[in-house]
Amino acid sequence: MQNYKATLMDETALLRAVRRISHEIVERNKGTDGIVFIGIKTRGMPIAQMIKDNISRLEGVELPIEELDIAHFRDDLDSFPSKPPKSPLKTDITGKRVILVDDVLYTGRTVRAAIEAVFSVGRPAAIQLAVLIDRGHRELPIRADYIGKNIPTSHSEKVAVFLPELDGKCGAVILE
Repeated sequence: MQNYKATLMDETALLRAVRRISHEIVERNKGTDGIVFIGIKTRGMPIAQMIKDNISRLEGVELPIEELDIAHFRDDLDSFPSKPPKSPLKTDITGKRVILVDDVLYTGRTVRAAIEAVFSVGRPAAIQLAVLIDRGHRELPIRADYIGKNIPTSHSEKVAVFLPELDGKCGAVILE
C-alpha cells in the first residue's frame, strides 16, 4: 500500500483481524446456533463473507448471510423514496442473533440505519456489530461488539479499506 498517509493494516493483519473476530463471535455466542450474518453494502458484505467462511471451516456449519442496502433507511439522504423496499432481507431474522458487519465504524449513522432496516422485517433476539476498523467520532451511542482494530483519527482523515473482491488488493489505509 503506497501513496497513503499511513497503512493501518496490510493483507496479513486484515486477515488476522477477521480470523480473530470469527473466533470471538463463536466464543461470545457459545456456538453458532441462531446466528445470521448481515453485511452492510458495499464493503461489509465481503468482510461478512470472510467471517462466515472462517466459522464454517472452524465449526463445520453453514450460516445464513445477507447483504443489506441501508440507503432507504439513512437519515442524511433526501434523494430516496420515503417508502423503503418491501423487505430488505430474505432470511427470517425473528428470534435470531444478527451479526451486522461493516468495514469502518465512524459516526454510527450507517449502523443506526442498518438496525432500523433489520427491525423493519422482524425482531431478532439480539443484534451484534462487527467492524474491521473503529475510528471513533461517534455521533450516536453505538459501540461495536467485535473490532479488528481501533484507530484514532481526525475528522479530516479518511479511512479506506481495500478488499480483493472489490479492489484486487487487501488492506486498510488512511488517505491524505
